[in-house]
Amino acid sequence: MLRIALYVCPQTICSSLSMAQDAFALANRLAAAPCFRLQRFSLDARSVQLEFAQIQVDGGLELAEQADLLIVPATGSAVGLTLESNARLLPWLARRDRQQVASLCSSAFLLAAAGLLDGRQATTHWALADAFARHYPQVHLRSDLLLTEDGPLFCSGGAQAGLDLCLHLIALHAGEWLAQQVAAAMVIERQRGTQTRFAPLLPHSEDRTLAPLLQWLREHHAEALDLPRLARQAHCSSRTLLRRFRLATGMTPGEYLQRLRISQAQQALAESTQSLEQVACQVGFSDRATFAKRFKQLCGETPGAFRKRMRRSS
Repeated sequence: MLRIALYVCPQTICSSLSMAQDAFALANRLAAAPCFRLQRFSLDARSVQLEFAQIQVDGGLELAEQADLLIVPATGSAVGLTLESNARLLPWLARRDRQQVASLCSSAFLLAAAGLLDGRQATTHWALADAFARHYPQVHLRSDLLLTEDGPLFCSGGAQAGLDLCLHLIALHAGEWLAQQVAAAMVIERQRGTQTRFAPLLPHSEDRTLAPLLQWLREHHAEALDLPRLARQAHCSSRTLLRRFRLATGMTPGEYLQRLRISQAQQALAESTQSLEQVACQVGFSDRATFAKRFKQLCGETPGAFRKRMRRSS
């Protein structure tokens, strides 16, 4: 029986902890014999008060050292507070190189801060990817993936991707058949592609002076547009527009336009029966091949796969 220890701290997200517990507990119920022994631990072996509940634990770090697999549930987006509050955990985590360790969502920051992920692949929530990459350049971040496995270390992306990782661990230790049974019982697809398709295509901008141009782009995105025309529309020079646009959106006007066109294509694919050629032309691409290539780059799946997935979910 695989011994699993789940870490609980004041920053632990209740839903992440309960999701992990539910997945392995369900696997035990569906298997012919229990496969997993679940225990919870905290830094001081005391119960932990979370936002919605007080969580009882089975022990402290000594208990966790006897486990085969450590799981660190998500700890939220206040990464600085989490690292500060769990400073005592980091040197202990750094010595866990002979155990399997899995992080859910934002808790990849804890593994990275402990040095466990140096030189290894990892992932985290797409919204935290830029901050993660800045703080831990020595980690091979794969923010496009729902989960990563590198040696004994596992990471997952945001929220539901934690369940993908739990299913992966169930398959790894108890067989793919059982993972499929758990997935079916929880009404989730076993293989859900990449995290890329869940990230918003267009960045949020608080630059009100740029708002009129962004609205104009939404109305004229299918036209042949270049930087000088956009600059004229914004009543400034091309150099000024390029600087302002990068500052407000993190990308060039051309990159933004490509994402806007793909965003409009997603809506058309989900809501209409037009052919891919018609959709490509409608949003401003000259041919289907270029459209399909850009769509897959930005969305992590082909236009046809996106349309099928939208129809299945409707």
